[in-house]
Amino acid sequence: MDDILLLEAIERYLAGEMNANEREYFENLRKNTPEIDQMVVEHNMFLHQMEFYSQNWNLKQSLHLAHSKLLERGDVYEGGELSTRGKVIQIWNKYKRVTAIAASVGGVIALVISGLVMYFSPVVNGNQLEQLSKAIEVIKKNQQYQGNLINEVKSKIPENARLISGGSGFLIDTKGYIITNAHVLKGSGAIVVNSKGQEFKATIAHIDQERDLAILKINDPDFESPKSLPYSIRKAKTDLGEQVFTLGYPKNDIVYGEGYLSARTGYNSDSLSYQVQISANPGNSGAPVFNSNGEVIGILSTRQAQAEGVAFAVKSKNIYRMVDELKKSDTSLDKIKLSTHSVLKGLDRKEQINKVEGYVYYVKAFSKQ
Repeated sequence: MDDILLLEAIERYLAGEMNANEREYFENLRKNTPEIDQMVVEHNMFLHQMEFYSQNWNLKQSLHLAHSKLLERGDVYEGGELSTRGKVIQIWNKYKRVTAIAASVGGVIALVISGLVMYFSPVVNGNQLEQLSKAIEVIKKNQQYQGNLINEVKSKIPENARLISGGSGFLIDTKGYIITNAHVLKGSGAIVVNSKGQEFKATIAHIDQERDLAILKINDPDFESPKSLPYSIRKAKTDLGEQVFTLGYPKNDIVYGEGYLSARTGYNSDSLSYQVQISANPGNSGAPVFNSNGEVIGILSTRQAQAEGVAFAVKSKNIYRMVDELKKSDTSLDKIKLSTHSVLKGLDRKEQINKVEGYVYYVKAFSKQ
């Protein structure tokens, strides 16, 4: 497709001007052609920047026009003696209190809004990436929503502890070892909750800030070790355009999402992660990303703030590297045996989800007071 025609098609697609058949064809083309998908993302960001520039330019023009009218009426004066200085000072004295109050209220509102945005959507790398851990207030709301369950079953969170953050995680070993993102574990301890709502006490075995990975170990008499894991953890690289899906906890219940691998590297060509075209929300941090054969290819960690559906996942081969390094320094972790066999190959998606969801956990990190 000619570049000019392609750009025209992208603009029509983003503007919603395509009919149903055209849109379906273009979305299939986007899924199967990572280069076109990347062009759509970049052009969307470009249009946002142009709109922002246009708004700023229009504001400056409006201010310039207003200033010109004030000059014509003699309300303001430029150069020489300020013959209208008295009038300006009188107007200022008359309205300065109201102006000060308005400015103060506006400032407070701006600060509160900025604070809420920063609090509920942790951002890294110059406001371009958002971590997908869940804020404490969201966890509290989920707990209130779960009121009946909490009233019936005593929570295993220590009484003298307060929740800090949350996310997702999944078993990498049948003995209760769970992988998640390092940024999910902002406290000193954690509990994990399975898809049936059962809570288990867990300890933090290791945190790797560089790779943004962490290992939890379930230490709870109520935990029953499975005989095996239905999925495997992939060591080899994954092909562009490969269909993927994820299970995680952006809300209280486990949530399914699907998409495809759109780049072999992450944000700013980060070699530790993949770029995935998939819907991801706070709480998805630590969620497994599976290919169609039921192999874990990555761990969801961040999303791009200014591009819809662009997320990043730490490559699964980093799990092997981290575990190998740990075994050299900590003999207690010699027991970790990563799954290399998947029984999900050939099954339809519903069957794969049914077999996998019991091994994906809601991670709640806390700090003891």
